[in-house]
Amino acid sequence: MSSFDNVAREWDKDKMHMERSVAIAATLESMVALSPSMKAMEFGAGTGILSFLLKDKLKEITLIDSSSEMIKVCEEKIAWYKVTHLKTLCIDLEHADYKQTIDLIYSQMVLHHVIEIEPMLKKFFSLLNSGGTLAIADLYREDGSFHGPEVKVHWGFDPEDLKRTASAIGFRGIEFKTCFEMKRESGRIYPIFLLVAKKL
Repeated sequence: MSSFDNVAREWDKDKMHMERSVAIAATLESMVALSPSMKAMEFGAGTGILSFLLKDKLKEITLIDSSSEMIKVCEEKIAWYKVTHLKTLCIDLEHADYKQTIDLIYSQMVLHHVIEIEPMLKKFFSLLNSGGTLAIADLYREDGSFHGPEVKVHWGFDPEDLKRTASAIGFRGIEFKTCFEMKRESGRIYPIFLLVAKKL
C-alpha cells in the first residue's frame, strides 16, 4: 500500500487541496482554450478534485492514478455526482503502456514524484493528438523541505529547464506562470507554476 493509499480518504478534507485546485483550474482555463469536444486525461488524478472542477468544459476525462485507494474515491464521487463522461484507470503511467490518444493532458503536483522527467514528457507527447496540449502544475525549485529529506522526489523545478526539455522533445508555444502559493503552518511559502505546451 502506497503513502497515497493511506491518505486517500482524508485528502478532500484538507481545505488547501481545494484552494490549490481551484487556482490551478482558473489558470488553466485562462491559458488553454478548452472545448466541449476535447478528450482529456488527468495524470496522477488523486481524488479528482481538478477534474471535477473542469468536467463541464470537456467532452471526456480519464482520471489516471497508480493509487488504487485514490481511484476508489474518484469512482465514489463519479457515482455520487452521476457524471457519465468521467472514467478512471488505475495504472502506473511511468511504467505501463497506454494506447489512447487525447487532446489535453493535465496534472497538479505530480511531476516532482516522477523519477525520469524526460521519458515522461516524451510519453505525454506521444499520447497527444496533433494540436493537443500539456498542462503541468508543480512546485518551483525548493530546498527539499516541502516533503522532507526522507521522501525521494524532485525538489521542485525551474520552469525554464522544463521548457527547454519539452521544446527539445517537440512541444511548441511553451509558456508558464505562477498560479498559487502554498502556505504551510511553519510560515514557509511554496509557489506553484502552471506550464502549458502544445503538440503542433
